[in-house]
Amino acid sequence: MEALIPVINKLQDVFNAVGADIVQLPQIAVVGTQSSGKSSVLESLVGRDLLPRGTGIVTRRPLILQLVHVDAGRSGSRQGEERGKFLHTKDKIFTDFNDIRQEIESETERLSGNNKGISDEPIHLKIFSPHVVNLTLVDLPGITKVPVGDQPKDIEVQVRDLILKHISNPNCIILAVTAANTDMATSEALKVAREVDPDGRRTLAVVTKLDLMDAGTDATDALTGRVVPVKLGLVGVVNRSQLDINNQKSVADSVRDEHAFLQKKYPSLANRNGTKYLAKTLNRLLMHHIRDCLPELKTRINVLAAQYQSLLGSYGEPVEDQSATLLQLITKFATEYCNTIEGTAKHIETAELCGGARICYIFHETFGRTLESVDPLGGLGTIDILTAIRNATGPRPSLFVPEVSFELLVKKQVKRLEEPSLRCVELVHEEMQRIIQHCSNYSTQELQRFPKLHEAIVEAVTSLLRKRLPVTNEMVHNLVAIELAYINTKHPDFADACGVLNNNTEEQRRNRTREPPASVPRDKGHVSPQSACACACSSQNGTHRNAPLRRVRLPSRVPRDIPSRSGSIGEQEGTGGWRGMLKKGEEAPGSGPGSPLKGAVNLLDVPVPAARKLSSREQRDCEVIERLIKSYFLIVRKNIQDSVPKAVMHFLVNHVKDCLQSELVGQLYKSGLLDHLLAESQDVAQRRREAADMLRALQRAGQVVAEIRETHLW
Repeated sequence: MEALIPVINKLQDVFNAVGADIVQLPQIAVVGTQSSGKSSVLESLVGRDLLPRGTGIVTRRPLILQLVHVDAGRSGSRQGEERGKFLHTKDKIFTDFNDIRQEIESETERLSGNNKGISDEPIHLKIFSPHVVNLTLVDLPGITKVPVGDQPKDIEVQVRDLILKHISNPNCIILAVTAANTDMATSEALKVAREVDPDGRRTLAVVTKLDLMDAGTDATDALTGRVVPVKLGLVGVVNRSQLDINNQKSVADSVRDEHAFLQKKYPSLANRNGTKYLAKTLNRLLMHHIRDCLPELKTRINVLAAQYQSLLGSYGEPVEDQSATLLQLITKFATEYCNTIEGTAKHIETAELCGGARICYIFHETFGRTLESVDPLGGLGTIDILTAIRNATGPRPSLFVPEVSFELLVKKQVKRLEEPSLRCVELVHEEMQRIIQHCSNYSTQELQRFPKLHEAIVEAVTSLLRKRLPVTNEMVHNLVAIELAYINTKHPDFADACGVLNNNTEEQRRNRTREPPASVPRDKGHVSPQSACACACSSQNGTHRNAPLRRVRLPSRVPRDIPSRSGSIGEQEGTGGWRGMLKKGEEAPGSGPGSPLKGAVNLLDVPVPAARKLSSREQRDCEVIERLIKSYFLIVRKNIQDSVPKAVMHFLVNHVKDCLQSELVGQLYKSGLLDHLLAESQDVAQRRREAADMLRALQRAGQVVAEIRETHLW
């Protein structure tokens, strides 16, 4: 087991090189109040004067002290075997312990100042001597209550937090130092130790200044554990007084005087107290503690090594071939961008729709529902229909519903489909812009190494999307314009819509041929609903607009109970003209700038003395036009709902997918831009170096631990 402590010292050296404390190595932390004798105890264990001494707070930075036993027979001079080595001085060797003490003072003042300030940055010192046992000790600042000098007001809290930081390590043995001339029940060291070790399984109490107790008192009860029981035991020691230090009394002489004092004062406890017994006890406790912690330590080192290997891999290797690296990153980004659209990317969102799934949602949910919510007759009133019919007849009263009015009104309704179609293009464009950020965050983490390249790729893809947006919008605009260019009343679905009225008209015509002339109605100007509907389909037969039209048949899917848009019409059937009712200089309704037929007089909106309801013919004409507009609008809406997503996919989505890589290569793969684009972020480079150093330390630590055989543990 003697080989275990040197192993821990090697591990300590390995991790000190990278300044990491993620591996909780076994060690012994010395805790106590100011002037309780902590430094004297450490010097007794070393056997030499090496620590700064004085009144008040002297230890102002943690001192990690590694004691390494060496064989005195290797050199003719025993003094030459004793030497010290600091981590911050690299390979410099100190053979004079006065120089070691001076170096500790200088290094303390470098970070903590020269007026009682403290710092949590440790000083690492290794002592090689034939007079020591293998130990790893941590000397911590003494517990204080009142700030002095330039110490902050919360100095007590800072010192306490610093102590807890070290002794909270479950692999740390706590050496609680208490002066014998104080009551152990009031020991601050034992109180702090119990906060992190309530069972006392890793706390060893040291009672100092046994020779300074009041006359007539002794420490027998304290040393036997009757006052404060501690599971690892209590050890009493006698330190050098300040007068002995001033007189340069050696540690060896102090150890001899200590032994004589214990034999005289506590003869029955002398063999279980004293500095030599304390050193052997600490060595034994540390070895057993290391043996217990070693399996967990091996596992922790292996786990951390795997984690840092993965972390280092995420940062990527330093760039050697810039051209190959740039081409590889461009290709990977383009592939991930296309895979996100296709739904085959490695990183798939689970919180929200992304990529191709959102584009599909836009097509079939957002765009589809928006089109379905458009009312075929929205914004079109009965007055508008009658005004269009009147304006299409000219100066002559019409016998039939003019075809021009239907075409004019249905174009107005179809035009309303253009705005939601262009909005669909905009939504898809925004989603394709979002895919860029998605790929940068989740799929191509290498781009985080090169911020200039990332910005250039984002700009190139954004520029490509920006160029395709007007082309796609123009195509969608053309789709609506195509529908407006030719009202196809011969469309199979629209022809079926006229079939019902065609059949009804033919039957009435046959009935009229069988009836005698007397049965003909007197009102020859009266037109039946079937005849009025037939007038709307005159363009199918190529006849004159006032000629009898083929009978139309409404489809079964068109509701029969479409509400009538009839209202009060101010129409006068007298011999007087409508224009005569307008006052001088008054503009007829329907002829304003917002009218569908600018400049035309809206005869239906002219105010009259007494309004009346629609005539049966006017109501019949409006219903026919409404039914035909709705039938044709549904046909066009179905076409737009099918053709717009196809146009967006062809002109925007698929084009970007096909041209993305070639566009990126054309803009970025240039020899003059390589150094600029592949300029690595300083933050990433620093983190890669730190991860590489830690990985090497963990791998070295794994090798050191692997050298321990099971036979060394027993």
